Amino acid sequence: QVQFVESGGGLVQPGGSLRLSCAVSGSIFKFYALGWYRQAPGNERESVAVITSGGTTNYVDSVKGRFTISRDNAKNTVYLQMNSLKPEDTAAYYCNVHPSRREYWGQGTQVTVSS
Repeated sequence: QVQFVESGGGLVQPGGSLRLSCAVSGSIFKFYALGWYRQAPGNERESVAVITSGGTTNYVDSVKGRFTISRDNAKNTVYLQMNSLKPEDTAAYYCNVHPSRREYWGQGTQVTVSS
């Protein structure tokens, strides 16, 4: 059974940093592109960052230069380093394969950027 378990969210002031982690159980990890997604209240879920099985990365324009996605295939874990956080980054953050699959959505981790 494949499970995605996110952690690392919290409350941070504007300009601060957080590092999100996503542990993936099951044997699919190293074969798939993985992504971080976020959903703010009243908004649709959006893709924030993607990393392919080969390590190529891509980001939505709003986070370019501030967020960094990485993966550790030995630990079956994908990370999202978030720097220079802004209030508009406030959302629930999720990881999944890319393109996402409905059955892999986890509980997410809440990130709140506020002074």
